[in-house]
Amino acid sequence: MTTFTNFRFDVDADGIALATWDMPGRSMNVITPEVMDELARIVETVASDAAIKGCVITSGKETFSGGADLTMLQGLGVAYARLSKDEGAEAAMSYFFAESRKLSLLYRRLETCGKPFAAAINGVCLGGAFELALACHFRVVSDSDATRVGLPEIKVGLFPGAGGTQRVSRLMPTGDALQMLFKGEQHRPLMARNMGLVHAVVPQAELVKTAKEWIGKGGSPVAPWDEKGFRLPSGKVYSPAGMQIWPAANAIYRRETQDNYPAAYAVLEAVYQGLQLPMDQALTVESRWFAKILRSKEAAAMIRTFFVSMQELNKGARRPKDIPPTTLRKIGIVGAGFMGASVAYVTAQAGMSVVLIDRDMESAEKGKAHSHKLMSDQILKGRAKTADRDALLSRITASADYADLKDCDLVIEAVFEDPKVKAEVIAKVEAAISPDCIFASNTSTLPISGLAQHAQRPDQFIGIHFFSPVEKMMLVEIIRGKQTGERALAVALDFVRAIRKTPIVVNDSRGFFANRCVLAYILEGHLMLAEGIPPAMIENAGKQAGMPVGPLSLNDEVGVDLGLKILRATKAQLGDAAIQPEQEALLTRLVDGEGRLGRKNRKGFYDYPEGGPKRLWPGLAALQPTHQEAERVDMQDLKRRLLVTQALEAARTVEEGVITDPREADVGSILGFGFAPYTGGALSYIDFMGARTFVDLCRDLQTRFGDRFAPPAILLDMAATGGTFYARAADAKTAA
Repeated sequence: MTTFTNFRFDVDADGIALATWDMPGRSMNVITPEVMDELARIVETVASDAAIKGCVITSGKETFSGGADLTMLQGLGVAYARLSKDEGAEAAMSYFFAESRKLSLLYRRLETCGKPFAAAINGVCLGGAFELALACHFRVVSDSDATRVGLPEIKVGLFPGAGGTQRVSRLMPTGDALQMLFKGEQHRPLMARNMGLVHAVVPQAELVKTAKEWIGKGGSPVAPWDEKGFRLPSGKVYSPAGMQIWPAANAIYRRETQDNYPAAYAVLEAVYQGLQLPMDQALTVESRWFAKILRSKEAAAMIRTFFVSMQELNKGARRPKDIPPTTLRKIGIVGAGFMGASVAYVTAQAGMSVVLIDRDMESAEKGKAHSHKLMSDQILKGRAKTADRDALLSRITASADYADLKDCDLVIEAVFEDPKVKAEVIAKVEAAISPDCIFASNTSTLPISGLAQHAQRPDQFIGIHFFSPVEKMMLVEIIRGKQTGERALAVALDFVRAIRKTPIVVNDSRGFFANRCVLAYILEGHLMLAEGIPPAMIENAGKQAGMPVGPLSLNDEVGVDLGLKILRATKAQLGDAAIQPEQEALLTRLVDGEGRLGRKNRKGFYDYPEGGPKRLWPGLAALQPTHQEAERVDMQDLKRRLLVTQALEAARTVEEGVITDPREADVGSILGFGFAPYTGGALSYIDFMGARTFVDLCRDLQTRFGDRFAPPAILLDMAATGGTFYARAADAKTAA
């Protein structure tokens, strides 16, 4: 029998083959060139051997597969650039197209080889792995809670290019298929069956047996779309039913993407064109769009940030290598307000014991009740059981006694943002904790080095900055003070990894990284308002640029009064030159004059009526010293200003040594404040535009709108040398 490296291949007494995908040395199966070669050999073995009735493909690991190794696709781009230079663009494109569609052709060969194939799926089966399952003639999944299927490629700037768009749109109504492809969500077993994506859901122990029984009972080796007389679920594209779908689909695409995501447009085109063609031609159409998208800067940026960098950071890329792994059992949290209570929830959810301290038992118990509410919400949505809530709450101990912190491995203070209050808490905590306990501050505004002056062991003091709402936001900023030691950094990173969030490490400074960029975005919105630009245009420009909300809406969320407080503190410490007087006048009028504090009191830049959608406050027009006609405002200017101001601030954090790794700036900017994901992040926005082009854009904006757009020295140097932030980081790493 043929032997393989990544598969075990056996044929039973009934003539049914079992291909067990089990890559050596990996915790999860991934699609690589070697896997593709071996799968092709398996298909030909099954097709050519008359004694083999069919084949079941399953996994030898706890999970089926997460899909393709995207670094393989990155390599295609490198090969294209090299061939284009050496042999010309036509030869390079020919090679690129042929290579990028190999997986699609392999799956089509499996589908049409004349023998039935069944996929027996346990755990996650995503992306290219689920496209493999879709090419199989029968799909059975485990009923385990861990089982998920889906096509999440859109989240890394791609789309399913191995037949996914064509098979999904032939399995379910067109609108549902487009929704699935646009969202990239993972589906649970029963939902997948109800959607028509899989045929059966069975206990894991019966997966292979069920798949073999289907083949043994004469399972058909012909896919539905290859049967004569096959009808599309939603009818022909050019039909009354079809014309009910496509205008709406195009409108939804425009609304949701603002035309910033080429992969989403490619999905529309591939499905629209493909449904008008036989399957083989449809797959060719899909492949052509896939090759086009794979070469886009958006895909390159998003693959690098969302796949490569995110994985590296989550696996501890910034963790000190010589510090042994920490086993965190008990975490102390001081301050049971909204932030502290939320940190307690995610910590207990990760299985650790929590001591939640506040000034009195009533306050501490109120903080614990927050976890009860969050878990109850999960139960109502069917995502948790009552036993899960009881177990989580049993791990949280509410207390007013600092002595209960004595055996904690890590303590996080989350009290009011006041240096005096924090200094008092630091003293109380340090009197109670063990000598080797790491002490962290969850602060968003106060420098860690200043707080560490109140600590007895400043080398064990570090910042752990959570974003609100903690249970939903995936980013955590870890701030190194001037005296923070390597062990404190390692423990903080271990903690963030334990609660399944993504860490970035930044050096201490006012506003750290994320808040500096966020404040620049909000400031630009304020200055636009002061210039007389219609508020709705400002907000729409932010969303069209790719931000989740406009700058005025974001200011309402964080608090207009907080913005004024930060501005006044900055002015007091750094002088008048550190602030924009137009912003001070606007916020003072809103907060002190109108009592508009933001969403917290239902009135800020927006009004928040009970039971109705928010709407821009009509009184904003009276706060504008002048008014510009909307027709005369350049929307492209507004979009560029809102992105450039954030990217400039990110570049300054690199120049100042706050950010030392561009991966963290890119991941942090997207996860922390939603910087236009299609760019790959704030520094990738500059890198993919090119430093010279970006500097020219900054100088143009500086001339027209002010010196805040002046490019810093680091960008001028990169523009002169043709450098990038990632190349600088690689050079620095090599030199070290």
